[in-house]
Amino acid sequence: MILHWKRSLWLVLIFALLGFGCSNDKANSAATEAASAQPQATPAGPSVKDVQPAGPAMHVDAARAMQYTKEIVAFGPRWDGSKALDQVRAYIKNKLKNDHVEEDDFVAETSQGKIPMRNIIVKFQGAKDGIIVLSSHYETNYWLRNTSFVGANDGACTSALLLAIADQLRGKKLEGYSIWLAFFDGEESMVRRWNTADALWGSRHLAQKWQADGTSKKIKGLLLLDMIGDADLRVIRDENSTPWLEELVLQAATRLGYQSYFFRESTAVEDDHLPFAHVGIPVADMIDGPYGYNDSFHHTPEDTVDKLSVKSLQVAGDVALETIRLLNGMGEAPPQQQRVPS
Repeated sequence: MILHWKRSLWLVLIFALLGFGCSNDKANSAATEAASAQPQATPAGPSVKDVQPAGPAMHVDAARAMQYTKEIVAFGPRWDGSKALDQVRAYIKNKLKNDHVEEDDFVAETSQGKIPMRNIIVKFQGAKDGIIVLSSHYETNYWLRNTSFVGANDGACTSALLLAIADQLRGKKLEGYSIWLAFFDGEESMVRRWNTADALWGSRHLAQKWQADGTSKKIKGLLLLDMIGDADLRVIRDENSTPWLEELVLQAATRLGYQSYFFRESTAVEDDHLPFAHVGIPVADMIDGPYGYNDSFHHTPEDTVDKLSVKSLQVAGDVALETIRLLNGMGEAPPQQQRVPS
C-alpha cells in the first residue's frame, strides 16, 4: 500500500532542514499524485455517536495470534510464485479446516508476467441477512524476493489475527450479520516504486467478483487490517475510508479504552480497501503509521517478530470485534457507500 502523509508545516520544515526524505515507497506527498489517487468525496452517512453494540462481547486471544504470526514468518519470504507462499496457503487452510472455506483462484496479468494467485475466504453464518468482512493480505513483496524480508508486521501478523478471530467465531451462533474473513493475495506492488495498477491484485479481483454476483450489495462494512502489530501502535485516520465507518472504529476503540492508539494522524491510504470502495462497499482501513524510526523497518529485512507486541494485537483485534458489534447495533441503518469512480 501507499500512504500520502499530511504533516503539519513545522514538521515538514524540520525534516527539510535535517535533510530527511521519504523513507519508503508507501509515502508520497506530491499533491498531484495524491489528488489523482484518492477517491472522490462521499456522503458522510449515518450518525454513529448513539449506536449501541449488539451481541455478546468478544476478545481475541492475542498471545495465540502472536504464535500464529511466528509460525507464518517461519516459512520465510512468501512472495507470489514461491514455495513458501504455497506452504502458507496450506497453513491457513489447515487452521480453518473445520470451517466453511472458499478459494478464489485467478491469474494476475502483472508487470512480471502472468502469476497465479489465490484469495482465501472463510464464512461464519449469522442470523441476519447481511455480511461484515474482516480482511488482510498474506503475501510478501515480489521485488524483495531475493532478500530475507518476512513481513512480520506487513501481512503476517494481520493474517494471524484473522486466524485468531476465526478461533473466537468458531462454534458460536452469531446473532447478527454473517462474518467473512478474507485473506487477500497480491496486495504489494510488483515493483519497487508503488503502482496501484500493478498491485492490489487479490482485492481488485474479489471486489469485481462480488460486484458481479451481487455480494457487494449485502456487505454492511469491510474492515481491512494492515501492519497493526507494531509495538508502537498508532492507527492512522485514513482519508480514503468511509467517514462514518472510521468513526465507528473510533467509537469501538473508545468503548474499550483504547482511543489513545487511534487517529492522532491522518493521511490518504492506497490499500486493499480501495477496490471495495469503488464498488460501493463501506470500508475502513485499520493501518499503523510509521513503523519504527522514520518508518525504517517498513519493507526491509528488519520487519521481524521482535518489533511486534501482543498488546498491539490485542488492541487491534478487540477493536475490530467491537466494531462488528456496533455494526450489528446499527441494524439496517448502514447504507451502501456511493460508488467511488475508478
